[in-house]
Amino acid sequence: MSAARSALVLGGGVVGLSVALSLIRKNWRVSIIDPFPSPGGASYGNAGLLSPDTATPIALPGMLPKVPKWLMDPLGPLTVRVSYLPKATPWLLKWIAAGRIERVREISRAMRALHKDSLQEWRTLLGGESFADLIRTVGTVQLWDDDAPNATAQIEEELRRSHGVETQPLSREEIFALFPGITKETRRGLLIKNNAYTVNPQRLVQTLARQFEAEGGTFIREKVYKLIPEGDGKWLVMTNVGNHRTGHVVVAMGAFSKEVLAPLGVKVALETERGYHATLPNPSITLPLPILHKSRSMAVTPMEGGLRVAGTVEIGGLHAAPNEERAKVLYKRLQQLFPDLKSDPPQYWMGFRPSTPDSLPVLGPIPGKTGLYACFGHSHFGMTTSAPSGRLLAEIINGEKPHLDVTPYAITRFA
Repeated sequence: MSAARSALVLGGGVVGLSVALSLIRKNWRVSIIDPFPSPGGASYGNAGLLSPDTATPIALPGMLPKVPKWLMDPLGPLTVRVSYLPKATPWLLKWIAAGRIERVREISRAMRALHKDSLQEWRTLLGGESFADLIRTVGTVQLWDDDAPNATAQIEEELRRSHGVETQPLSREEIFALFPGITKETRRGLLIKNNAYTVNPQRLVQTLARQFEAEGGTFIREKVYKLIPEGDGKWLVMTNVGNHRTGHVVVAMGAFSKEVLAPLGVKVALETERGYHATLPNPSITLPLPILHKSRSMAVTPMEGGLRVAGTVEIGGLHAAPNEERAKVLYKRLQQLFPDLKSDPPQYWMGFRPSTPDSLPVLGPIPGKTGLYACFGHSHFGMTTSAPSGRLLAEIINGEKPHLDVTPYAITRFA
């Protein structure tokens, strides 16, 4: 591959595809290296939420006292595998530090900057027809089982107000009318009007992949082994099949990005959050829009393949076997939320969320590595931020002034 205005994107998930398409539309020649057909991993199994009006990081004040409970409950909403704790501790300490209220407000502003125009970025990336086919702009509903907001909910509300997010409180009567059959334990609701979701994350990513090829992009179905800087300012990408040479490389390998950068001496605060879902084919209920149940730690999304219930965080690395019981717990919670729910047997899944301590992606050039760029670590917000991240990084690679300040997303922020 010629180094002039050509790039290799490592990773063919929703983030890598967004970068690659954005570069092609700036007249770059782009190939994606990924051993699997799109989509795979987190791009397939996520909850499908697109949340321009969500700007709350995962780390919030008050987390430190909860750590012992996380370690003791392997099926809880957030758990750390004890055997993995020594490796996870540095990341967890940074995560807890990111939960200081002053830092939370800073992070929230950076999230808002990247999130707020995400639906327009998706419309541009997909085109109007595909956007209308795949994305529903109907809002999302948050639910609680308590009568009054706790400290965490109060912080979330403060952040929403600071960003001018449009919301509508829902009474119990409105909740029961919106979601017939929901348990009477539900006490409060909040409609976030400008959020959205995709009816099929898999088909969305497949659509991006087809567009990428239709606009001149190529897929290289190989596994990346190593990145080697060459003396002439180019990069050699070694794979299981051969070598590829170019002047511009984007690392968009999600949770696997850390492993490919480590031999170059590049350190990044990236951890693998193992997320689970259960998808219920042919459910007996129909939801008009997604539910984020804050008291029950789960998201429920109506999709083409059925109802998907997702959530929980398991810190356990890339190599441990899935704990299917965690997905089964989500299914049980959904049955408790809708006691009369019937469906075909649920399908269970586990995938890797690439997460930073502050819930912000790592995005931009890698210092000291000319021609090497990062675009990973999108945490729980990959579907929301992939399209805007792709635009932003393409601007940087193309030598333009980026339309957003990229400082909050720099790889050096955890140094």
